[in-house]
Amino acid sequence: VINPDECIDCGVCEPECPPEAILPDTESEAEKWLELNREYSTGPWPNIARKGEPPEDADAHKDEKNKFEKYFDPNPPKT
Repeated sequence: VINPDECIDCGVCEPECPPEAILPDTESEAEKWLELNREYSTGPWPNIARKGEPPEDADAHKDEKNKFEKYFDPNPPKT
């Protein structure tokens, strides 16, 4: 997640994120994602300090619908 209060709209995150993970804040559904990003970027989730590898099955999920509802876990990942 990216803190929307710190984002400067530079676009550096776009190639690093999954397809369609970044929405312009002018889109109607953006508000829900802005709030989620604000909460989790300042809460218990750690900052990512180094690039990781995408999951091996990432391409299989590329066009999948309702990924957030199926896979989101509010707990910080175990490192």
